[in-house]
Amino acid sequence: MQFADFYQQAINVKGGEAALKALWPTALPDAEIAQIPDDRWLSHITKCVFRAGFVWRVIEQKWPGFEEVFSGFSPRGMAHLSDQRLAEIAQDERIVRNAQKVNTVRDNAIFLLDIAAEHGSFAEFVAAWPSDDIVGLWALFKKRGKRLGGNTGAMILRGMGKDTFVLSSDVCVALQKAKVIDRTNPSSQTEMKAIQAAFNAWQKESGLQLCQISRTLAASIG
Repeated sequence: MQFADFYQQAINVKGGEAALKALWPTALPDAEIAQIPDDRWLSHITKCVFRAGFVWRVIEQKWPGFEEVFSGFSPRGMAHLSDQRLAEIAQDERIVRNAQKVNTVRDNAIFLLDIAAEHGSFAEFVAAWPSDDIVGLWALFKKRGKRLGGNTGAMILRGMGKDTFVLSSDVCVALQKAKVIDRTNPSSQTEMKAIQAAFNAWQKESGLQLCQISRTLAASIG
């Protein structure tokens, strides 16, 4: 299917072009992404880890407490948290008390610092990553970070302004409809490469950002 087909279907489902466009997110320019402090990256990474499988509203309500407990998410400070301190934090009522997820803060701080040592800053690394291989960045997050697989990596990038599609259930249905994938829970490298190729083609066709194409595909389904 051409992107134009999804676009028209999405207009029909949402009741008009203006209604559809009102749903579109907008990615930030790479130059702006490169200026985001790495503590804000660690903060958002942690937020997405805690959101996974949990009620997002609760995480949002408690987030000021998270910022206090984790001292503003300084990567260097978080990388040196002791096991004892992590255990104490996991009992703090200001946050959602999940020890496994609390432990990811130290692991992901180390991940950020390693990337920053190689590339100047984590933000600069993400900003420089080409959007025509965004699934490669997802794979790196999963491999080198902690609990950053599935859609978590994509949600982190979307939330910080990096242009990315998200494989929501509706997007996967649309991809299956377009015969890009054969199932609605893709995970293999072959499937990821096929999905990336399809989005690259649709971006060339439409001139839109990946996030806008993604949202249009989702809107075409429901």
